Amino acid sequence: MTQAVRHDSMRARNLGVVLGEVRRSGPITRAALAEITGLTKTTVSKMVGDLIEAGMVAESGALRDGERGRPGTAVALSGRRVAALGLEINVDYLSACVVDLTLAVRLRYTQAVDNRRASPVETLSHLEELAHRAVEEARGEGLSIAGSTLAVPGPVDGGLVHAAPNLGWHDVRVSDLLGFPVELDNEANLAALGELWFGSVPGDFLHVSGEIGVGAGLVVGGTLFRGARGLAGELGHVVVSPDGPACRCGGRGCLEQYAGQDALLRAAGLAGVPELLAHLQAGERGSLEACQRAGQALGVALTSAVHLMDPGTIVLGGVFAPLFPWIRDPAHETMTSRLGVMRRAVPELTVSRLGGDAATLGAAGQVIHRVIANPWSHLATTRP
Repeated sequence: MTQAVRHDSMRARNLGVVLGEVRRSGPITRAALAEITGLTKTTVSKMVGDLIEAGMVAESGALRDGERGRPGTAVALSGRRVAALGLEINVDYLSACVVDLTLAVRLRYTQAVDNRRASPVETLSHLEELAHRAVEEARGEGLSIAGSTLAVPGPVDGGLVHAAPNLGWHDVRVSDLLGFPVELDNEANLAALGELWFGSVPGDFLHVSGEIGVGAGLVVGGTLFRGARGLAGELGHVVVSPDGPACRCGGRGCLEQYAGQDALLRAAGLAGVPELLAHLQAGERGSLEACQRAGQALGVALTSAVHLMDPGTIVLGGVFAPLFPWIRDPAHETMTSRLGVMRRAVPELTVSRLGGDAATLGAAGQVIHRVIANPWSHLATTRP
């Protein structure tokens, strides 16, 4: 029994090594895989056969191994069978997306809904309907869902949402209220991972997710920094004015009260982001001033983030993406004036290519990366 356990454990590890190398280097021949991984050609061929049968890789044609080598049949990741479900609950919408093993987005849904006026049971019931719709459509395309991750706007620990003040949630255990298994993570963390895997920002960066609240995720060396308890990144509750307005977190003068979506719309006297954008494009003074103040407050909070974490790039996402032309300059000018005193360089401020889709994509991408790291546990469920 001990030998069998060791054999299965080693085979599982080697499958992950082979599939990971196909992802990094593919299309690649079996001979090249054997050379790179140090496994025998027989072992590699058997594992590639298993991965082909499971629909995780596919043969992609002849490829020459070196200048003198005979052409071999190359394999590459396949998106025809294995997929992941990414989900998000935010204050004013629900969203779902399905991403295949090659990180291609196969389908995406967004449903506008005011989750502040709903109980956790009601919100999760609506989310379950959206998830089932996405899964059924994915199955219609021949895809098998390997897992799902849910992004929520609050700190998470062991499947428990400690507090999501903008939703009115406290100590909600999502798994007790959903009819299917799901991993849980903070929206800002997953948005940062979405930017890492689906965006175009290289190196180390800080992703700032502007929604009703304001969160952040720090990527260092291609890895998300979570903090000692997984609660890092609550940028929205960095104090920018100690005598400022009261915040839902119990403090005063938090960034969220100046640059969060609700705060911005309140300052501009408008009802929604599309209306705000129309007023900004028309040069309406009140809207321009609201964005000016929000950008300045954001610059104050980002200055603190730069002193603490020294990111190479700061990516503005969520609602900050469409508002980027109007908040970038005040944020950059504030950072420049404050960091210049210490002779510190101002990181590049750039806009997210993913906007409000970053967290949902990061949620699905997290599942895909787990499958690639450990394909063994998914072989039985993905075979025809």
